[in-house]
Amino acid sequence: MRIGYGCDFHNFIEGKKLIIGGINIPYFKGLDGYSDADVLIHAICDAILGAMGKGDIGEHFPEESPEFKDISSVILLNKVLLLLDRYKHKIVNIDTLIIAEEPKIGPFKNRIRENLAKIMKLDIQDINIKATTKEGKDAIGQSEAIAAEAVVLIDKK
Repeated sequence: MRIGYGCDFHNFIEGKKLIIGGINIPYFKGLDGYSDADVLIHAICDAILGAMGKGDIGEHFPEESPEFKDISSVILLNKVLLLLDRYKHKIVNIDTLIIAEEPKIGPFKNRIRENLAKIMKLDIQDINIKATTKEGKDAIGQSEAIAAEAVVLIDKK
């Protein structure tokens, strides 16, 4: 068994949709990034890659590559899952944390969890979504950004 950790952070920007865990969260701003800036999926990708000892999301999907401009992070996650399969590993479980002052994540946690379980072909109980705030502190607490963290446990198939 191997464990991996991932973390991602994006600032808010006007004119983009807010995508977290592959779903559209109704909000008047989205996240700034080269792809769709899905902080949660990026953290999960980094955690999976880290558990396999295969670098990070930036190495596999560099911002210099035009093919990744505005790409859905679900596509990136599927590519990471193919790599996981190629190296004959499977996900045991994933624990995540979304850190955001706004919008409130609580009402969307179940939809995010269900969507990620479907994408990764996991039982819903193998994925956990938590959310917290920064209680007004730093860029996240001032509603200027969102961060996400993920821990994944993998095992040989």
